Amino acid sequence: MNNAIEVNGLRKVFDQNAAIEDVSFFVKPGEIFGLLGPSGSGKTTTIKILTGELEQTAGDVNVLDVHSQSFGTSDFKSKIGILSDNSSLYERLTIYDNLKLFCKLYDAPLEQIDVMLDVVNLREESKKTVSKLSKGMKQRVLLAKALIHKPKLVFLDEPTSALDPGNVAHIHRGLQKLNEAGTTIFLTTHDMEEATELCDRVAFLDKGKLQELGNPDELRYKYSTHAFHVETFAGERLVIENESGNANKIKELIENGEVKAMQTDNPTLGQIFLKITGKELV
Repeated sequence: MNNAIEVNGLRKVFDQNAAIEDVSFFVKPGEIFGLLGPSGSGKTTTIKILTGELEQTAGDVNVLDVHSQSFGTSDFKSKIGILSDNSSLYERLTIYDNLKLFCKLYDAPLEQIDVMLDVVNLREESKKTVSKLSKGMKQRVLLAKALIHKPKLVFLDEPTSALDPGNVAHIHRGLQKLNEAGTTIFLTTHDMEEATELCDRVAFLDKGKLQELGNPDELRYKYSTHAFHVETFAGERLVIENESGNANKIKELIENGEVKAMQTDNPTLGQIFLKITGKELV
């Protein structure tokens, strides 16, 4: 297989308004790729095109060596997993019976149910009826559903948006394990901490256009001023430019035992997005 996803010149127009405009990127096999942007930036539209739910207006899209014209085939659908705003469950069934049904639909072994229940931290609640679950618990069941058949590639649209920090951390560990086992993950989120922790590469999307793309750490270095931020035991907060002429100043602070904390000026992904687009990721 070549790239897991290849997108070239993607454009999508709704009622003469461009939701996606000339977007190009690729996703490597085994990568966790994050598409980042605020609500209305085009993230969900992009996922719907990549999964065959929407047709693009222009551009070429290939997923798992399948051209977008063939996204409707059952063979393609069996290779991907999807968690989106259109994902649904059978409300009258239990969590376990929902996952059992999806195992049958995807021809997946029933042993996968317990594996996925552990990933989403719902093993003890498996007999609960879906209609009685909180929004966050339903979100976790939907995630288990998307992963139940061990897809080669999974699309996750804001997968942890309704979850508490404890379950977010648990699901992050589960996704990392799945990725280590070979699953490629395409993730949309406006949570910059999530993107920094999980993603090998991220793309910034704003008003339907790609603004920046790269590895999170490399982007943070690229947009850093590289200054030293020093907090002293006396309560001072100093910003010292990373220049050779300031070497003695830093040395003196250290030798005098004045440094309580010191770090370089590496911005967060959220701060980078604000710098590039002039808006915050909310």
